Amino acid sequence: MSAFLDLHRPGDPLLLPNPWDIGSARLFEHLGFAALATTSSGFAATLGRVDGGVTRDEALAHARELVAAAGVPVSADLEHGFGATEAEVTETFRLAAATGLAGGSIEDWDGTRTFTIDEAAARVAAAVAGAGPDFVVTARCDAHLREPGQTRDDTIARLRAYAEAGAQVVYAPGPTDLDDIRAVVDAVPRPVNVLLRPGGPGGRELAAVGVARVSVGGMFAFTALGAVVDAARELLEAGTLGGTELAARGGAAVRAAFTP
Repeated sequence: MSAFLDLHRPGDPLLLPNPWDIGSARLFEHLGFAALATTSSGFAATLGRVDGGVTRDEALAHARELVAAAGVPVSADLEHGFGATEAEVTETFRLAAATGLAGGSIEDWDGTRTFTIDEAAARVAAAVAGAGPDFVVTARCDAHLREPGQTRDDTIARLRAYAEAGAQVVYAPGPTDLDDIRAVVDAVPRPVNVLLRPGGPGGRELAAVGVARVSVGGMFAFTALGAVVDAARELLEAGTLGGTELAARGGAAVRAAFTP
């Protein structure tokens, strides 16, 4: 069993921040996080693109940089596997494992449509085949977010199929009702990752129902960009510079994390 998978403890969840560049990765590690995961949307923003606009080669190069920069396990957001076919998904995960990543996720949505449950499970199996035994494959069910009318039972059925296909961790980013999340945890025989979302339960509540991993997606990246937007608008509109206290804290954190 990999050291990364060992960090997934139901009831004592791995808190997994999502860095978007080398600096944020090193900062999160300095702050005490035990593992990291890339964010497709946050990384895309660093390239001046929206989520879904990154190529496989770019995502893998980015992952390789973060692995080299960090001293903790790194998992990668590999979107839908960057391939239309199962063979392409297998190759993506083979290449991902070769970067030194501890794991990676695969979605059941390709940016335009949700795969059927059978298609998605076959793609998860293809990812597992390419990744090898020491790479943690996380299978993500996006149908709850993308498809109107999707129910808790639909999410459970998909995640159970992905677990049977070999995924070591399953990811349900859609549900925000604690009873729904508890039902997923109870029904799926794998560690469950939940995305923190506005209006949803917090980490302690998620721990209480057996969640094994909690992540934030692009939230930190866009929080940072939001602070920049606020400061820039103040400069443009008032000619003043706010946010100096926030900037001071950021500068102090950088000096503490990056000074040899």
